[in-house]
Amino acid sequence: MKLKLGLPKGSLQEATFRLFTQAGWSVRVDSRSYHPTVDDPEIEAILMRPQEIPRYLEDGVIDAGLTGWDWITDNGVDVVEVCELAYSKATRNPMRIVLAVAADSEIQSVKDLAGKRLATEYVRLTNNWLAANGVTAHVEFSWGADEMKVPQLVDAIVVNTETGSSLKAHKLRIVGDPIIISTTRFVANKASWADPEKRAKIESLAMLLTGALNAGGLVGLKLNVAKEDFEAVIAQLPALKKPTVSPLWGDEGFAIEIIIEEHQARDLIPRLKRAGASGLVEYPLNKVVY
Repeated sequence: MKLKLGLPKGSLQEATFRLFTQAGWSVRVDSRSYHPTVDDPEIEAILMRPQEIPRYLEDGVIDAGLTGWDWITDNGVDVVEVCELAYSKATRNPMRIVLAVAADSEIQSVKDLAGKRLATEYVRLTNNWLAANGVTAHVEFSWGADEMKVPQLVDAIVVNTETGSSLKAHKLRIVGDPIIISTTRFVANKASWADPEKRAKIESLAMLLTGALNAGGLVGLKLNVAKEDFEAVIAQLPALKKPTVSPLWGDEGFAIEIIIEEHQARDLIPRLKRAGASGLVEYPLNKVVY
């Protein structure tokens, strides 16, 4: 069995490779190649523009792939969503698809777009959004560098943004709420999902990729505590956390283990030490599978 896997080339590529590494797969690629090597004989990976992955999935060219909800929506494809993987190129924030105009533009809402010219990579998505709002405008496909086109070439653009910093740098203003909120999705074509071997492999990938994301921002904490200090130490642990407690050899106290958010450790460890804990060890996590 060989699973053909589409991986996003471009801004999401390095974040995707890091996620796969944390999940347990080594993915490497030459700078001029579109065929990464994966240390798994059951996976055949290919780098593709995320815009194209939904179409090749629906056509059965690849079995599964990672792409944004924005591109799935824009392509209007019928594929199986295996899981959501909430990561993006720089942060874990979702991608927002927004309408942007020049800072001094008179456009204040979608209704003001009537008869205007818009540039975007999201032609289908934008046309559907305009139609849903009863607005007729000219929407043209853009190959990129959309921010440079306002207001000399077009009246507005529909683009994706993670932080909004690029739009601000080009003196552009976001109008209204996001058209959609997009996160990365692990998706499969229906034929591959119906194949027991391929589905099992896809589900294993989804489990471990999700586990790697779950581990982000978490650490494990181990410590020992004498019997007489046990209640004082337990009282310092974050609310709603359930530690693992084991008796120490020789009935000399207890070993406690807990998973916490990394930012909590800097305040928690000194408090635990003062309450009587000893042998405190903080360690990173690769995967957390619920």
